[in-house]
Amino acid sequence: MKLAVVLVHYHTPELLRGALDALERDAKESGLDLEPLVIDNGSRPEDRDLLSSLPAPRLDPGRNLGYAGGANLGVRETSAEHLVVMNPDVEVLPGCLGALVEALDDGAAAAGARFYWDYAREFLLPPTEPVSRWSELLAVLAPRSERWAGRARRRWRRHARRQWTASAPMTSHDLSGALLAFRRSAWDRVGPFDEGYRLYFEETEWLLRLREARLEARFVPAAEGVHFYARSTAGERRSEQWFLESNRRFRRRAYGAGFTRFLEWLSRAATPGSPDRAMPGDGRPVWLEVSPSPLGYPAAGRRLPSSVESPYELPEEIWGPLAPGTYFLRLVDEAGRELGLRMVEKPDFSGR
Repeated sequence: MKLAVVLVHYHTPELLRGALDALERDAKESGLDLEPLVIDNGSRPEDRDLLSSLPAPRLDPGRNLGYAGGANLGVRETSAEHLVVMNPDVEVLPGCLGALVEALDDGAAAAGARFYWDYAREFLLPPTEPVSRWSELLAVLAPRSERWAGRARRRWRRHARRQWTASAPMTSHDLSGALLAFRRSAWDRVGPFDEGYRLYFEETEWLLRLREARLEARFVPAAEGVHFYARSTAGERRSEQWFLESNRRFRRRAYGAGFTRFLEWLSRAATPGSPDRAMPGDGRPVWLEVSPSPLGYPAAGRRLPSSVESPYELPEEIWGPLAPGTYFLRLVDEAGRELGLRMVEKPDFSGR
C-alpha cells in the first residue's frame, strides 16, 4: 500500500534527516510503499547540500507558505489515497505508520499518534485541548484566580489522561497536527487546510470541519512517535505573534465574533502567582506534570511508580533543548489531587 508523507520543513535540516530515516525504517518494517515529499518553506544556502542528499524529493515554493500552505501543496503533488502531513521534528517509532494506516482502513477518516518528549518514552506530550466554549472560557478565567486555574487544570487533566492511559484506539478529534494521517476522500470532502492560519490551529480547524461533517477521527495509542517540542519555532521570533493571530482566527471561526470579543475582554487579567510547595515522598503512585505556563496546563506528563522527593530534575535530553524561561513542575496523584509544585528557571546565556 502506498502512503504519501508530506513533511513541511523550516530551517531544521538535521531534524528532517532524522524524521526521514525513521519513516523509511518504519515503512519498510510495516510493508508500506513510502512516498515522502519535503516542502521547503525555509532553508539556508549552506543547508541545501544536506537537503538535496536526503532520500525524498524536495519542493521549494520560493517563499514561506506557512504550515497550511506547505501541507496543501504537498497533498496536491501526490495521488496516494492514504496520506500523512507532519513536522520534521517528529520521529516515528516502530509500528507507528502501520497502526495509523490500519485505523484508516478500519473506517477512520483521520488518525493521530501518541507523542513522547523523550526517546525513553517516559514523558507524554499533551493532547490538543478540546474545542468547546467552556474550555475557552476556563482558559481566560484561569489567570484571574488560583481557584479558576485549579478548576481549569482539573478539567484539562481528565482530558489528557484519557489519551495518556488509552490502550486501544478511541474516537477523538483532539489530535495533533505534528503528525496527522487521513484518507484523501476525507480531504476532498472537507477541503484543504485553511491557509489563513500562518502557523498553529490549522489542523484544529480542519478537524473541526471533519467533526461537523460527521467523519470519524481516531486517536491510535499504538502509533507512537517522539516529538522534539518547539524545535522548529525555537529561532522564529514571530511565532508568538502567529500563535495569537491564529488563535483569534480560530475562535471567530468556531465560536463567532461576539463570543471572541467577550473572551478577549475577559482575558485582561494578571496570571496568579504559583508559590513552591514541597513535593512529598510518601510512596504513592503519582503523575509529574511539566508546563511552561504558570497556570499549569497544557503540560507534559510522566507517570511515576511512587512520588519523588524535591527537587526533581528533568532529564538532560528534555532540559537541554528547552528555551530559556520558567517551568512549572507539579506532582499530582492518581485521583487528580495536587501534591506539590516546584518552579525551575532556565537562564538565557545567549546575551539577548
